[in-house]
Amino acid sequence: MIFDLLIKNGYLINGTGNPWFRADIGVKDGKIKSIKRKISERARKIIDAKNLVVSPGFIDAHAHDDLVFFYDPFDKPKLKQGVTTVVCGNCGISPAPLNKKTLDYLKSYVSSLGKKIDFTWSRYGEFLDELKRIEIGINVAGMVGHGTLRIAVMGMKNIAPTKEELAKMKKLLAQSLEEGAIGMSTGLIYPPGNYAKTEELIELCKIITEYGGIYTTHLRNEGDKLLEAMDEAIRIAKESGVPIELSHHKVAGRKNWGLVLYSLEKIRNAKEKGIDITVDAYPYSASNTSLNALVPPWVLAGGEQQFLERLKDKKTRKMIKKEIEEKTDWDNSIKGSGWENIVLSFAPKYKQFEGKTLRKISEIWNKDPYDALFDILLVETSEALVNIFEMDDKDVERVITCPYVSIVTDALPDIEVDRPHPRGYGSFSRVLGRYVRDKGLITIEEAIRKMTSLPAQTFGFEKKGLLKEDFDADIIIFDPKSIIDRATYDNPKQFPEGLKCVIVNGQIAIEKGAITGIKSGKVIRKK
Repeated sequence: MIFDLLIKNGYLINGTGNPWFRADIGVKDGKIKSIKRKISERARKIIDAKNLVVSPGFIDAHAHDDLVFFYDPFDKPKLKQGVTTVVCGNCGISPAPLNKKTLDYLKSYVSSLGKKIDFTWSRYGEFLDELKRIEIGINVAGMVGHGTLRIAVMGMKNIAPTKEELAKMKKLLAQSLEEGAIGMSTGLIYPPGNYAKTEELIELCKIITEYGGIYTTHLRNEGDKLLEAMDEAIRIAKESGVPIELSHHKVAGRKNWGLVLYSLEKIRNAKEKGIDITVDAYPYSASNTSLNALVPPWVLAGGEQQFLERLKDKKTRKMIKKEIEEKTDWDNSIKGSGWENIVLSFAPKYKQFEGKTLRKISEIWNKDPYDALFDILLVETSEALVNIFEMDDKDVERVITCPYVSIVTDALPDIEVDRPHPRGYGSFSRVLGRYVRDKGLITIEEAIRKMTSLPAQTFGFEKKGLLKEDFDADIIIFDPKSIIDRATYDNPKQFPEGLKCVIVNGQIAIEKGAITGIKSGKVIRKK
């Protein structure tokens, strides 16, 4: 046999968590055809990986890259980290299926994913077809967003669906799963997902179970009521039979630090009781979300115009302020973190304030911080983003090292954004450089398992996540001594160091650290 590609002399870390071993890998027709201590057959191209680690390509199981490929078909921030597969449609947000009657609501809802996009599709399968048509540089799989389903059927109504509306949502979900979606996600702190009761989610998850999909959830609360929110998620999984992934697991708010000791124990207990539950997380102590997520969910009900009218009204402003100060039945980032820990990261109409805290902005304006927030929202509407420094580093370490947890970015696209969260550029190399090499918190083999075979198993990617014969040739090569993230909050658009080569479906996508321009990614549809 003449291989298309032969990788020689590398330290193979195969994704299982087992110790490294030295071996060669032969690749042909996009597949790994041979793994041996020494391969003597010829190859069209040979890569010498001496003193380098060879591993499966990383899988970013919590991405928001649905629309990135229309701007950047290579998804460079991910590819340059060694990510060869992304799972999109998370936190309840997906660009399909859609109803043209409620398209304006959907465009506002998904605006953080990309704004200058022509929605030429209606069904989820048509959206996947469009991704295939434009040709992409890495692999992509998609979830149906529960918020998107709700908008297609109900707009932005803050009510429970009627039987007829729930039936329509079920039909759209089933259709999307038939057309290749791998599951459904929820974003239960964001309208309209926040408006859904537990029973609605159980009914929809029964459809996912029928199709062998997965349910991922941004919990209803990641602060004071984290454990109660987890109970809801576990109940949904138990009563519907669906496997569940808890998205970007964390505990927010200084007074809640340490609560992950109990949340991780709750996950372990659920698994022992037969609940198919897994978790993902990113290795940073600041979150990133829309600025409008700082106000109670009812303020956004009915769409953007009603949202703006409420912000203009002085009485309504007082009501919002009172609720933020007094209530804890929703995920209250202001009360949990404080104005001084909320940083405006993207504001196209207030560029001069990017990188400043809301406390500082209010001082510059000589305004109450609430009025500063409301005034920014009036101008920026749904576009502005914030970094919220709300987690404890020790909690982050506890979550990252838990055996049930996959490593992800949870990064919003950086198109037109000057100061994205650094996780979009650095999550995977940060774990390998800081948590593995510098701190010694986990072994390199365990870290790579969390980036490869664990998410592949969780999301049903049967031929990905391992260096194994007959598996897809998604392979990366990096220097374990120099791999490190360079992205920071002040200068986030910096690619990591130490990555040497990325192979996507048998084709070299990055060679000697440079993108080759080959588009060999595939759209993964659940069969």
